[in-house]
Amino acid sequence: MIFLQNIEKMRRLLGPVAFHTPLAPSPHLGNLVGAEVFLKLENLQRTGSFKIRGAYARLHRLAQERPGAGVVAASAGNHAQGVAVSARLLGLKAVIFMPVGVSLSKREATVASGAEIRLKGESVAECLEAARALTPELTLIHPYDDEQVILGQASLGLEILEDLPQVQAVVVPVGGGGLIGGVAAAIKAKAPSVRVVGVEPSLAASAAAALREGRPVTVATEPTLADGACISRVGELTLPLIQRYVDDMVQVAEEHIAQAMLLLLERRRIVVEGAGALGLAAFLAEAVPALRGKRVVLLISGGNVDSNLLGRIIDQGLVRSGRIYRFSVVLPDRPGALAGLLTQVAAAQANVLHISHDRLAKGLPPRQSRVSLEIETRGFAHAQEVAAGLETKGYPVQPE
Repeated sequence: MIFLQNIEKMRRLLGPVAFHTPLAPSPHLGNLVGAEVFLKLENLQRTGSFKIRGAYARLHRLAQERPGAGVVAASAGNHAQGVAVSARLLGLKAVIFMPVGVSLSKREATVASGAEIRLKGESVAECLEAARALTPELTLIHPYDDEQVILGQASLGLEILEDLPQVQAVVVPVGGGGLIGGVAAAIKAKAPSVRVVGVEPSLAASAAAALREGRPVTVATEPTLADGACISRVGELTLPLIQRYVDDMVQVAEEHIAQAMLLLLERRRIVVEGAGALGLAAFLAEAVPALRGKRVVLLISGGNVDSNLLGRIIDQGLVRSGRIYRFSVVLPDRPGALAGLLTQVAAAQANVLHISHDRLAKGLPPRQSRVSLEIETRGFAHAQEVAAGLETKGYPVQPE
């Protein structure tokens, strides 16, 4: 059972293994979203996410019962690394099933921790089925639907209350429910008035579906930036905890997840994976109006984002925030026409990042050319100002 004394005992067990991660105030983000914001930085945790807590908790129990036993797990990255490191610390053999498309960085990090990696299918659900096929030869370490795992994640709730006793709300990413179930149980046991809000990607809203139906149900999911929270079905053990202890469950779109990741990188210099940015994304999406003006902890659950993906997210975030503006202009094909256009862009204090000059575009008269530009601006208002200025100078702007 998930009782406070069990959570406190688990926290003492995890003390030498899992870091007590910082709880950092963020006045800039607070001013932006209209709340007093603190960030619980589990991206600085051992293995780069909170998963080491639950994985070690489960494997420690197993090592006591069956020293030298073997374990099997399924994961797209964070649970895999948590299990691999915990198994190495406890002298257990670990086999990890990962989706075929898992990022190379997460795969290599898991291999470096000493686990045997097997690629299977396109989703964590397929990997989980493959992992189950190896039981009872190996003990399955479920990523969320396990009492010891939930107790391990619950240690986070005690840390938050210890570091910020005056907290009024905690916003937690939601995938299978192990994290929010444990954190909410811990917080409500010690501070029942603290509001706990869960956030999941709208492309994988399995918790919301389970709450509507009153039981775990399998939902269709789509690829999401919050891949760590892309779970098609919440757990049998975690749903009752969500029903009992969680005050609200909201969903956010991909654009807000990307925007949150970019803001955390730029304003706080924090590299956060998509699932870790869900709390801030909820504020940006205006999905949690009841938390405005409150003292709020956003649980940054992890920072294991692939470098190539991070680069694309930064670019997409700049485009979506209007700080990169793409447009084209049809010019007369004569000397000086392009120079005149660029002079006007410079006069508007915009910076040209890329330019292409096409005389052969379909539908263009022989004496005209299409110039496509990508410029850096200060945001949507500045981009519109640049476009309006060009229009007044005789350059018809076509956004792209």
